Amino acid sequence: MSYRVPEPKIFACTQSVVLGKKIAASYGADLGKVQFSRYSDGEFQPSFEESIRGARIFIIGSTHPGPENLMEMLLMLDAAKRASARHITAVMPYFGWARQDRKDKPRVPIAAKLVAKMLETAGATRIITMDLHADQIQGFFEKPVDHLFASTLFLPYLKKLNLDNLCVASPDMGGSKRAYAYSKALECDVVICYKQRAKANVISHMELIGDVKDKNVVLVDDMVDTAGTLTKAADLMMERGAQSVRAITTHGLLSGNAYEKIEKSTLKELIITDSIPVEHNKDKVKVLSCADLFADVMHRVHHNTSISSKFLM
Repeated sequence: MSYRVPEPKIFACTQSVVLGKKIAASYGADLGKVQFSRYSDGEFQPSFEESIRGARIFIIGSTHPGPENLMEMLLMLDAAKRASARHITAVMPYFGWARQDRKDKPRVPIAAKLVAKMLETAGATRIITMDLHADQIQGFFEKPVDHLFASTLFLPYLKKLNLDNLCVASPDMGGSKRAYAYSKALECDVVICYKQRAKANVISHMELIGDVKDKNVVLVDDMVDTAGTLTKAADLMMERGAQSVRAITTHGLLSGNAYEKIEKSTLKELIITDSIPVEHNKDKVKVLSCADLFADVMHRVHHNTSISSKFLM
């Protein structure tokens, strides 16, 4: 007698309900029912409104600021553990607090390590995420981590543009590995921006390593926050004779006046994913959905098949 693997249950935290519905639809399932009770002081409590005993469940939720998003994921994981779910996978398109992945000065936390431990303590038996700020964050976990790359979305888009004299650029030294990976796939040159910061989100100086004259430049990065680095890099490259400058960044945090900076900048377009909810009514911001990517990987994880084809970089 053959044994049919029961289908998993898919749930979403409130900050990722829109993406969660897309992922569930792509998977071919309905999004599970969760009810959130809120107290007048802001405290909240999630409740699964269906049995998850013995089931494999996926909980979708990006943990971008504020801290309520991370807390919501932790409470969902704890509730699932206490409801006797068999496998609990935290699907985190954007893994927040990842920029604090090391001690870069005395007396500061390593927040990414702390978050990893909290997720495991809360009940996560597996993590699926995309384009971590630093690859080594995977080592902060004792549970399996499936680290996906948005290059599987961006590369086909870039190739469809049929840009001649293409050049890939990294907005800082830390992103050089990512830039080289894209340049290898696109068979083009690489340039690197060297920047110095006065403090977080404030750039004091930027210089360009490489030639961009008469080239169509594509800046690649894992996230865009205030958009200060990308817009400054684009201006610098246009000053150095570039034909055009585009940017592809996986996670669109876009805080403060980032949208205004982008619209006023020399960037031709900014291409991001919907790992974080974004405004869609902006002329220069193009959003590619990561729903199909996550749905496919979740299906492969559930049926114990290889996901190595999703690791282009």
